[in-house]
Amino acid sequence: MFSTTLCYLEKDGQYLMLHRVKKKEDLNEGKWVGIGGKFEEGESPEDCLLREVKEETGLTLHSWRYRGIITFVSDKCKWGTEFMHLFTSDDFDGEYHGNDEGIAEWVDIKRVPSLNLWEGDRIFLKYLLTDIPFFSLKLVYVGDDLVQAVLNGKELEL
Repeated sequence: MFSTTLCYLEKDGQYLMLHRVKKKEDLNEGKWVGIGGKFEEGESPEDCLLREVKEETGLTLHSWRYRGIITFVSDKCKWGTEFMHLFTSDDFDGEYHGNDEGIAEWVDIKRVPSLNLWEGDRIFLKYLLTDIPFFSLKLVYVGDDLVQAVLNGKELEL
């Protein structure tokens, strides 16, 4: 098991999305994702969030909302089950810089669902746009196919 963070930075009705096209042997190759990464030893979700956003973008978060926990189960993941801590932020500053994982682009939030996303990402992105204060979502993949989604203990129809 391992833990990660993912943050959707929001500005002017847009999310900063990372198109994963640079890294070799990337599980997310070709997909559009938010900003984040794996925990380092001793980090809390907030520690990881702040470090990953700074490393991947050069931006400094001043406030954020902890939106949910996503449990990924996948036969493709060599590390086993992933616990992803999901955040949003619209309070940040700094000078953006690129990274070695992908190409970042500000994308209109309404256009995000039309991007090449993981099916499970479409589910949790929908909940980011609601007033649900916090949610738990379990996503089970076989290969690239989403075979089960459970929101707050209740199975969703796929």
